[in-house]
Amino acid sequence: MRDRTLHGTTDGIGTRHGGLHGIRRGTHGIRRSAARVDATTPPDRDRAVDALRALAILGVVLGHWLVTALVADGGTLHTASPLQHMPWLAPISWVFQTLAVFFLVGGHVATRGYASARARGTTYRQWLTARLARLFRPAAALLALWTVTAIALLVSGADFETVRTLVKLALSPMWFLVVFAGLTAVTPLVARLNPLWPLAVVLHVDLIRFGLGGPSWLGWVNVAAGWLVPYTLGAAWTRGELDRARAGWVLLAGGTAATAMLVLRAGYPASMVGVPGTTVSNLDPPTLAAVTFGLAQCGLALLLRDRLRRTMRRPLAWSAVALVNLSAMTIFLWHQTALMATTATTLPTGHLPGLHTHPDDLMWVAARVAWLPVFALALTICWTAFRTYEQDPRPIRTGIRTRIRIRAKSLHRA
Repeated sequence: MRDRTLHGTTDGIGTRHGGLHGIRRGTHGIRRSAARVDATTPPDRDRAVDALRALAILGVVLGHWLVTALVADGGTLHTASPLQHMPWLAPISWVFQTLAVFFLVGGHVATRGYASARARGTTYRQWLTARLARLFRPAAALLALWTVTAIALLVSGADFETVRTLVKLALSPMWFLVVFAGLTAVTPLVARLNPLWPLAVVLHVDLIRFGLGGPSWLGWVNVAAGWLVPYTLGAAWTRGELDRARAGWVLLAGGTAATAMLVLRAGYPASMVGVPGTTVSNLDPPTLAAVTFGLAQCGLALLLRDRLRRTMRRPLAWSAVALVNLSAMTIFLWHQTALMATTATTLPTGHLPGLHTHPDDLMWVAARVAWLPVFALALTICWTAFRTYEQDPRPIRTGIRTRIRIRAKSLHRA
């Protein structure tokens, strides 16, 4: 009896040690994979660009997850926001509304890529087709899935307003895709455009709208002009005009001061995202305050470049950033679907705090933060299912054929 007890204790220790050994092996495998990614990255690649893109995408995703609520009232779902009930939480939107940084990086990458393509003899049409395909392949998958889902929900008798809310939320990232594609298409025309020109357009549109009582539809001019400001800043980055730290400090200080003045003196909303029930939104369409805030963000991004380059020398950090960049559009397009899938699948269990309840107190905020890992898991499932639509299918098929040939040879030798 004593021997068996001792033997059982030894087995328990051995199992525990085996588990620790497995963890170490897994960690070692991750580090080896990260080292391979690091070693295969071209030495002249500016990793700070990829890091900024990853931060911009993740900022938007986390921001939407924190301020977007699907509230269950009776048999319907409708959107709400904690910023609607707790406007003093507006600084959350200052941290996570990072679209200007994405347009800054997009303008830099597009102008640099187009110049490189021209040097190789690639035509404008070939260059544009390749870039737009990377954008719209994942969008086609999202549209197809939600078309089928909406029809199935309506046929099954779901409330029309609920279906409308879900589809509108799922497809809300598409506006960004359309604007970004349009700016990409005009890259050769705006490659040398001074950012002050589109900034002046935004200023005059807001003066007419808010100062002179002009028509509200005029604000939609700012959808193009407003995002053209950081996009052309990206082109100036390509030209080497923003290499000095002074440029970053001027943008950060000037953008911050202008935004503070517009919010405190001119009555612009403090929130840099849309809030249900408000008459004016800084994003729908973009206002002068959103653009000046974007200038401050771009200045901060430029100042962080050297620090990010140093951080990206670490293989683990770089491999994580590289993974996000490989599927940036997939992550962006599907993050709202991940939120809704979590909300819908848990609805039969009751009205869960932070998920189906009204976002009107700090308890909801705390509960919502606790739900973030579940949203991330749902997004990982979406990413696993749809990430191939973003990548060129030809290398994927080639890789599969190569693996099949290697396996066939191994079986033959065995």
